[in-house]
Amino acid sequence: MILLLLIVPLVLPFAAPPLARGLAARVEPGAALWALTAATVGLAASAVASLCGLVIAGALRLPAVARLGELIRPMATGPAEALIPLAAAAAAVLALCARTALGSAVRQSRSVRAAHAEARGARTSDGMTVVADERIDAYALPGGRGGFGRVVVTEGMLGCLDADERAALVAHERAHLTGRHHLFLAAAELSAHCHPGLRPLRGDISLAVERAADETAARATGDRRLIARAIGRAALAAHAAPARRQAVLPSAAAGPVPQRVAALLHRTGGGPRRLMTTFALLLLVCAGTSSTAVLAGAVGLHSGVEVAQGETAAPTDH
Repeated sequence: MILLLLIVPLVLPFAAPPLARGLAARVEPGAALWALTAATVGLAASAVASLCGLVIAGALRLPAVARLGELIRPMATGPAEALIPLAAAAAAVLALCARTALGSAVRQSRSVRAAHAEARGARTSDGMTVVADERIDAYALPGGRGGFGRVVVTEGMLGCLDADERAALVAHERAHLTGRHHLFLAAAELSAHCHPGLRPLRGDISLAVERAADETAARATGDRRLIARAIGRAALAAHAAPARRQAVLPSAAAGPVPQRVAALLHRTGGGPRRLMTTFALLLLVCAGTSSTAVLAGAVGLHSGVEVAQGETAAPTDH
């Protein structure tokens, strides 16, 4: 039973991408962003905890570890000939996850530090930090001296937009900073390294981040068409000369721009919102089930250790 409970969190993440598909476009963006991120992080944490539980359960079946743990009875977690190879595989997967997650964190950190170094020497104009570069780029850069962050735009991007579109672009990027959207993107990136089934959710969370910023900017400016025109023109220009930047820095030109523009112009038709809300709830239930299973597995494993140590009676004892 304990082994089954620890395996469930390794299977459930594969059900998440089908449930998440379309949520960012058809559910209120802020709610979709929180639901997607909470479910993704919950599933990732449960998967990692499950792998750790399998490693511990297998290690306790080794005689040397059993002696260190003062086990006087065998652990009732399954046959050793199956559990020990499973634990070894879980340990290898954990090591791989840690290696790839650390590598991604280092790359993202370097990218953010490089962006801050570039922005420090740039001029400020109309609420933007303008970098003297012909690249077509604009993004929200969190942190810095003031803590809030800044909107960074290249001269190449400014040359592609008129004055109203520039103001719309600033409103969009400020929405990213106010919403701390880089934290959602970082959580999605880290979770993707914890389980392969969660990798597609990076795109869903990225779209939800952009949709949330689009809607906030539209409310701030009072002109949905202007926001749609600004992100459409910025995306077309950026597509012609893409910039190399890490995924944790939100950008107005990111994600499926035609879908975002259609949503701003109310051309999406609304979609089956009730069905999408049901899918969002199912996604959260999936994450909750995964967390419950790994918690029950951990409690069962702890109880099994106490029984094996002779601290409590085995269930079959009379």
